[in-house]
Amino acid sequence: MKNLYIYCEGLTEEGFINNVLTPYLLNIGVYSRPIVCATKRTKTKKFRGGISDYRKIRTELSILCKQHKNETITTMFDYYGFPTNAPGVGDGVEVRNLFDKITNIERAVEADINAQNLIFNLTVHEFEGLLFSDTSAFSTIANIEIVEHLQKMRAQFASPEHINDSTDSAPSKRVERLIPNYAKVRDGTIISTKIGVDVMLKECAHFQEWIYNIKRIAI
Repeated sequence: MKNLYIYCEGLTEEGFINNVLTPYLLNIGVYSRPIVCATKRTKTKKFRGGISDYRKIRTELSILCKQHKNETITTMFDYYGFPTNAPGVGDGVEVRNLFDKITNIERAVEADINAQNLIFNLTVHEFEGLLFSDTSAFSTIANIEIVEHLQKMRAQFASPEHINDSTDSAPSKRVERLIPNYAKVRDGTIISTKIGVDVMLKECAHFQEWIYNIKRIAI
């Protein structure tokens, strides 16, 4: 059994890893454990969730990679709202498409941290995008009319990962407008559990690439 530590953005991702991703990866011989980003530390307390400065991510990841140098560290951070001071963000490098843009940032961060056991990963554009892999799963928390609205939104894009990332049209904003009482941690876990990893892999190319890279450590 190979150990994998997933350094993630918040409690929503932690719930997804614990309830959906870990059971899936166990079947291929990988035991994954989430570690929620520490955005602030004091002498007596560590604050978890949310990111605003790449330097904090870099510090935390560098520590993790050194502490677990014989194991693999990966990440689950949203591209939407990712700190602008991170390597590869807005560097003017021309890319052919969205996925090339994301990959360019991931490789730039890996080069900056320079740890052989790091697989840096960004979720495109954010966690809720994965939930659009099968909008019928929203029926667990919403009525048929809302589900139909979500299906129409999904149909407008090439894939769930292409649903755009502005403050008004990011996947989570679309969901929250239709479901005002949407609870990210609770409902995100319920819906993603119903969808399952296999469906997400079929619908989301960048997510598929991340899981493929994780699978390689089990070989």
